[in-house]
Amino acid sequence: MTHQLPVVDITPLRREGADTGDVARQIDRACRETGFFYVVGHGVDVALQQRLDTLSRDFFARPDGDKAEIAMSRGGTAWRGWFPVGGELTSGVPDRKEGIYFGDELGPDHPRVVSGVPLHGANLFPTEPAELRPTVLAYLDALKSVAHTLAGGLALALGLERSWFAEHLTANPLVLFRIFHYPPDPTPGEWGVGEHTDYGLLTLLRQDDNGGLEVRAPAGWIDAPPISDSFVCNLGDMLERMTGGRYRSTPHRVRNTSGVGRLSFPFFFDPGWDVVVPPLPLGPDAVGAEDGGDRWDGSSPLGFDGTYGEYVTAKVAKVFPELRAQVKGGRVEDGS
Repeated sequence: MTHQLPVVDITPLRREGADTGDVARQIDRACRETGFFYVVGHGVDVALQQRLDTLSRDFFARPDGDKAEIAMSRGGTAWRGWFPVGGELTSGVPDRKEGIYFGDELGPDHPRVVSGVPLHGANLFPTEPAELRPTVLAYLDALKSVAHTLAGGLALALGLERSWFAEHLTANPLVLFRIFHYPPDPTPGEWGVGEHTDYGLLTLLRQDDNGGLEVRAPAGWIDAPPISDSFVCNLGDMLERMTGGRYRSTPHRVRNTSGVGRLSFPFFFDPGWDVVVPPLPLGPDAVGAEDGGDRWDGSSPLGFDGTYGEYVTAKVAKVFPELRAQVKGGRVEDGS
């Protein structure tokens, strides 16, 4: 299957003293035109990626009763752990997928854990396969490095200092990670995950060889098939907000028609919890999207006022409404 999204080699961003002008221009063009692109030259160990895939398949092949050892209901306000097929909603519709939620590993004495701040806490790992824990934690570290590198490239693409994101938004980023399993053979009209956008800054997606990801490009929906040793990068709502619509948080969706189980590994790199994401003074190049009229839910991140923690809590609470009641403190209503 051919691909229609840009492929950006970020090797120059990883080399001290390298000329980064061309890669910054490629990132800028991709962010303006589609909000999606493939990332190669990222430096993440292939063996680590393969180990994560193998262990994840081992976990999802087990009976639901075994997987329920780490059910999300055991994770409290941290919102970590496993959910079954149909346990996550997109725009109010159950998705045909199961998955595990992870994030930065925080101990019980961390101030935000003590305060019950949503999405902060310890991860839940199964007893078997035991190697999933160290593999996930190593993968999180590797992807954080790639995300910081890409954020530097985004800053250059926007005409900012390379360190701008690290200094203003991601000194202490909110890092979330999912492993999703899409069973084969959906019924007609049923989506593995329906049309949606992501919430934060950047998503780095590793997908297996089975395909199924679709992106809403300017000319219509297109496939984003897997490319060997690449990540699909897409932009979140906060980048649309801060650029006034110059960079778009592009809708996407998944349907697994491969006939076999599909795995995907989305890694979310978001602003710090208490950060207020301001619009940048980018001038007339920003195209604007104030009314949100072309988004699937009619909402727009340009109209949001508050911290990123408030924004993401409101969104995730809609994905898992049964967990909304566990949220203590903070604002969880966003009106969309």
